[in-house]
Amino acid sequence: MSDRRDALMKLFSAKGVKVNTNRGEEYYKNLYKKMEQRLTELEKTPAASKMDINSVLEAEGLTRRDFLKWASAITASLMLPSAFEPLVAKAAELFNRVPIIWIELQDCAGNSEAILRSDAPTIDELILETISLEFNETLMAAAGHQAEEHLDEAIETFKGKYLCVVEGSIPMGIDGYYGTIGAKGETFEEHLLRVAGSSAAVVAVGTCATFGGVPAAAPNPTGAVGVQDIVKGKPIINIPACPANPANITGTILHYVLTGQIPELDHLNRPKFAFGYRIHDNCERRAHFDAGEFVEEWGDEGAKNNFCLYKMGCKGPMTFNNCSIVRYNSGTNWPIGAGHGCIGCSEPDFWDKYAQERPMADTRFKAPTGGVEKTVDEFGLGLLTAAGIGIGIHAAISAVAGKKEGEN
Repeated sequence: MSDRRDALMKLFSAKGVKVNTNRGEEYYKNLYKKMEQRLTELEKTPAASKMDINSVLEAEGLTRRDFLKWASAITASLMLPSAFEPLVAKAAELFNRVPIIWIELQDCAGNSEAILRSDAPTIDELILETISLEFNETLMAAAGHQAEEHLDEAIETFKGKYLCVVEGSIPMGIDGYYGTIGAKGETFEEHLLRVAGSSAAVVAVGTCATFGGVPAAAPNPTGAVGVQDIVKGKPIINIPACPANPANITGTILHYVLTGQIPELDHLNRPKFAFGYRIHDNCERRAHFDAGEFVEEWGDEGAKNNFCLYKMGCKGPMTFNNCSIVRYNSGTNWPIGAGHGCIGCSEPDFWDKYAQERPMADTRFKAPTGGVEKTVDEFGLGLLTAAGIGIGIHAAISAVAGKKEGEN
């Protein structure tokens, strides 16, 4: 039990989750020049895709003003000063210069579906339509040998320049034959290594690709693992969640377009701009936690008044993601906003550790007003005790004041 508690405390204090939002004027001055040079060089590169953001926005009835508002928001989310907004807008317009090879392994295609099925797409989703998508099994018309030839051609043509986006875990059981692909019966492991080997960087999208996800849950019959367990010697960016938010995918690719490099990552290879803060710290119900107000059972008065869901199993205090900020379904809502606690889907082994409707009994984190580590029950009791003491003191003072007034 103590080992588990120590591991949780280590997670909360890990160096990788610290976010530096101000690096000084000299740093940003040099970064701006570097980005300008990068975009100038990229602008000279022939567009690999005929799609461009202006035509896509026009088709959706969105104005240039809408696009610039989005550029301002994404600049802030990437933790860049407002002076970088023109560069971010320009980078979005150059998305069609960066080739993408998107492969699907042991998955439900949930990340692809989350982007494709939107009936009111956000600008993040629309920008993803303009990337040079050279290969994607779900979207492409080709099949069999024709598809493999197209993949080989894309790998050779854009060797060392394309981003390899991976969706789904990799089954390693029975020598990888739980998952095979293509006319040649290539295992998922062989397929991943071949495509990732010639890429500039690898982007693992969704919790299955990052940490194994649901397929890796106990007893993990297929021996499912994440991309970083297989691919070595390549920059790997993990964008977990089930599904990953299109805003985080767009932001990651946008950073690569801007700099030619991967964004700053935390200790789990997740972009800090998206996974640098706990959900608990930005939750709309945080005030109720601070006040010791919790939902005790589904449908009670606390639930009707949007009280904190920690006692119902919310894993916000140990989950790092920006769900509460960017949200889902065209930015309209997110699980906690809809009345269900966070299940920690952007964390390793979430299905076994966090996806249940009970709190982590031995979890200890700093109570925002107490300054000491307490469990949620201890914290709530402490607030009631403090309130009781306060009432008692107030009553005693009132009594003394009344007595003096009577004597006078």
